[in-house]
This record gives sequence, C-alpha cells and structure tokens, in this order.
Amino acid sequence: MFHIDHNFIRYMESSNPVLKRGFANASDSLVGTRMSLNGTIMKTAALLFLVFCSATYTWYQVTHGENYVPWVFGGMIGALVLCLVTVFKSEWAAFTAPCYALCKGLFLGGLSALFETKYPGLVLNAVGLTLSVLLVMLAVYRMGWLRATPRFVKGVVAATAGILVFYLVSLVLSMFGIAPVMQGSSTLSIGFSLLVVGIAAMNLILDFAVIEDGIDRGAPLYMEWYAAFSLVVTLVWIYVEILNLLRKFQGRN
Repeated sequence: MFHIDHNFIRYMESSNPVLKRGFANASDSLVGTRMSLNGTIMKTAALLFLVFCSATYTWYQVTHGENYVPWVFGGMIGALVLCLVTVFKSEWAAFTAPCYALCKGLFLGGLSALFETKYPGLVLNAVGLTLSVLLVMLAVYRMGWLRATPRFVKGVVAATAGILVFYLVSLVLSMFGIAPVMQGSSTLSIGFSLLVVGIAAMNLILDFAVIEDGIDRGAPLYMEWYAAFSLVVTLVWIYVEILNLLRKFQGRN
C-alpha cells in the first residue's frame, strides 16, 4: 500500500470537509475492532446500492408522469440535513450514512430521469464516466503518480472552496432572476465544467490518502461507515458535474 506523510495529512485539510471533521473527531483512545480497507470498500458499495435503490423510485415516478416533486425536494433537503448531522456526529455514521444514501438517491433519481427524458442515453454515459474516473484516480493513487503532498492538498482545497463560492453566488443571483453565467453550452461554460470535474476527481486522491491514514492509525470501526459516506459524497458530486457537462455537449448539437 502506498504510504503518505501522516504528520501532515492527519491535521491538514482534506478538500472533502466531511472526511476532515470525521477523522478529527475519531478518538484514538477507543478500543475494539478497528477500521479496515475491506470494510470501507464493502460499506461504500452498500451505500451506493442504497442510492441506486431509492433513485429507481423517483426515476419511475418521473417516467410514468407521477408527482415526483415532493420526493425529489424532500430527498434533497433530507440528504443535506443528514450530511450535516453525520459531519458533526461521525459516530452515528452507521445509521445516518444509509439514510443519507436513500435520501440522496431520491434526488438523483428524479434529476437523472429529467435529464434522460430530454437527452436519451445521457445518464448511462454519466454513470460510466463516473465509475471510470473513480477507477482511474484509484489506479493513479496506488501507483503513486499523484501524491497528497501539502502543496497538492492546499491547491485542491483552494480550488474546491472557489467552486463552492461560485455556486453560492450563482444561486443568489438566480433568486433575483439573473441566469447563472456557466449554465449555457458555450465553449467557456463547457471548459468550466471540465475544470470542475477535474477538481472533483482530485478530491478522490485526498479522500484515499486520509482513509489510508485512518486505517494505519487504527481508527474505530464506525469510521468505515464515515469514510464510505464521504466517498459517496464525492462520487455524487462527480456524477452530477459529469451529467451537467454532457448536457452542455448535447445542447450544442
């Protein structure tokens, strides 16, 4: 397994604030079964399965003309609340992470179905590209081609924070009837989406590094659920960004 600089990664920021706070809250004094790589992988797969299961429900509602709006918005709000709860109470992750996955699936299912209705084949391509990004970044990390050095971490953190600020400003402007600048299908808008997907992918490198550090330090067992939850948060972000990027390409046709 590729090892990292534990002195900095233990206390430095992960660009995924979910992971950062969770591992900071994990008590090294706890005894009992410890976090493992296999356990984290299995729990990540379980959460993704729950996302898929609930997504099929709202997908069905959209494609069959039923009232999907309450479920989609309820899932979005529920996922946000559960995300915050899990961040601040990481020891509850075994219960809150599955609930988060179910709520997020309700939102993603409705969103994906709406995109698919307008652009057939878009969702399957987005899922395939998201999985490809995960596999590529995992391979890059394991082969040591990208290292979670302090400079790398700071760069990804700054870029991620900048994107968050941009999205918040765009949201506020849209409330006043001002269309978001990067929502069209212009070359500039597509370039921005490509940049965002790249930065989201870089977050996976930091997530892998922090998870490895937690395993090496013997983090408590519940951190498997927390780490899985954090990876799902990142993967959902990548999927949504790729979905939006493909929509922009379709809009140019």
